[in-house]
Amino acid sequence: MNPINYNQSAALLERAKKVLAGGVSSEFRKYNHPHALFYTHGKGTRIYDVDGNEYLDFTLSQGPLILGHSHPEVTAAIADYSRTGQLYAGQHLKEIELAEKMQEIIPSAELIRFCLDGSTAVQTAFRVARAKTGRDKFIRFEGHYHGWLDNVCWGNAAASLEAMGERTQPVSNGWSKGLANASKEESILLPWNDLELVEKTVAEKHMEIAAIITEPVMCNNNCILPGEGFLQGLRDICDRYGIALIFDEVITGFRLGLGGAQLYFGVVPDMSVFAKAMASGYPISAVVGKKEWMHLLENGTVIHAGTMNSGNATIAAALTTIQVLERDKPYERLFALGKYFMEGLRKAAAATGHTILVQGPGPMFCISFTAKQSVDDYRDSFSCDKGQLSRFIAGMHDRGIRIIGRGLVYISTAHKKEEIDHALTVAEKVFKAI
Repeated sequence: MNPINYNQSAALLERAKKVLAGGVSSEFRKYNHPHALFYTHGKGTRIYDVDGNEYLDFTLSQGPLILGHSHPEVTAAIADYSRTGQLYAGQHLKEIELAEKMQEIIPSAELIRFCLDGSTAVQTAFRVARAKTGRDKFIRFEGHYHGWLDNVCWGNAAASLEAMGERTQPVSNGWSKGLANASKEESILLPWNDLELVEKTVAEKHMEIAAIITEPVMCNNNCILPGEGFLQGLRDICDRYGIALIFDEVITGFRLGLGGAQLYFGVVPDMSVFAKAMASGYPISAVVGKKEWMHLLENGTVIHAGTMNSGNATIAAALTTIQVLERDKPYERLFALGKYFMEGLRKAAAATGHTILVQGPGPMFCISFTAKQSVDDYRDSFSCDKGQLSRFIAGMHDRGIRIIGRGLVYISTAHKKEEIDHALTVAEKVFKAI
């Protein structure tokens, strides 16, 4: 292995710390290997840092770059449409065209509102649910990520399994200092994939509950698929008690298919949140939903606003990304490449004496060092050896393969089989080294 250095990034990080809090603009960037890095450009499946290091990229900027870095059609559309204007504080044609396309391909998208990020869109959906039901609380699940704002920032992380409390009465530990204590009371936290416990909780407290929110695939922790009948069970419970079912499709949207996880699993929520892969890395999100819920935005009963919403560049990026996906029909190939990568990692680990779990649908999946045959909820993830995973991620990174630190892997339409083969060759070397 050729020695790799991060000297220029280290110097820039020290310079950045004098003006940026922690040297970064998002907390998670601190945890790159060996520290926050600075990049110069990305193209296709590759990203380059200021030290001249080239990486085969499977982070895809935490998921948004489903077409790879700097897709020429997307960048051209952004440049062309931006020349007509940047932001009107008013409506424009491509905004309608994007909404019409989303309405056509997403099952729940009878009406749509555009926002800037997933956190804002989630809170918009909560506001609609509360307005319609007259109730205040929502159910969410351990290990799911719905943004960093106060009412979804309780219970996102725990120092130990013991700190999480009893399974039937989880403890909502604060993920950050500075959270308003009252915001803890807005949600009821439950383990995922336990439909019986959801049914029992809703039966007891349904007069308080406005919504149930879930990632359809628990992408942010071990890439856990829903248990058989779980999503449909949530749908049935919500129908029975007049509760909003909200799918957080920030990751699954446009990654499992054009219609998102709701089309993939055949379960239609009342409202959904789309972001990330929607616009190839440009800041846009959408709340999409059935008219019986979204009409409260339509008639102004629920206020949703934002000066920067639906700017020209973001709308052009999203419309072009979806058009390319619709034209190229890449999903069969994305699933096949992902599953090929997953199986190759299993074989490489076994050949070098490691026991790992690789799970997920394919276009995204997660690597864990554990003897478990499956990880079915967040509590199961405490069986995983995070130290060994960190050594693996660092070894891959030092050899030019970039993977998210928690073991999450994304596949783009730009990735080729020979690149997967190269990553597998490197992975076997890293398994041997650790």
